Amino acid sequence: MEKYNGKTYDDRHGGPFDRGAADSYYGRGPKPHFYRGATMLSDRIEKEDMTDEQLEAYYAGYRYNEDLGHYKEW
Repeated sequence: MEKYNGKTYDDRHGGPFDRGAADSYYGRGPKPHFYRGATMLSDRIEKEDMTDEQLEAYYAGYRYNEDLGHYKEW
């Protein structure tokens, strides 16, 4: 679990918060998605099929990493 802006988010690998943070880390723009199970090994859920809560978690993960300034060094 990860706390950000006074809220606690599930930060499991492949979940919405994790995928938002990963998109930021790799220098990608926000494109909400997550994986139902293991990343790349389970169904990928796209923005149009995400709940408001899942979208909030994705964007929170993205902002969290942006605030940290933790980016992949190529």
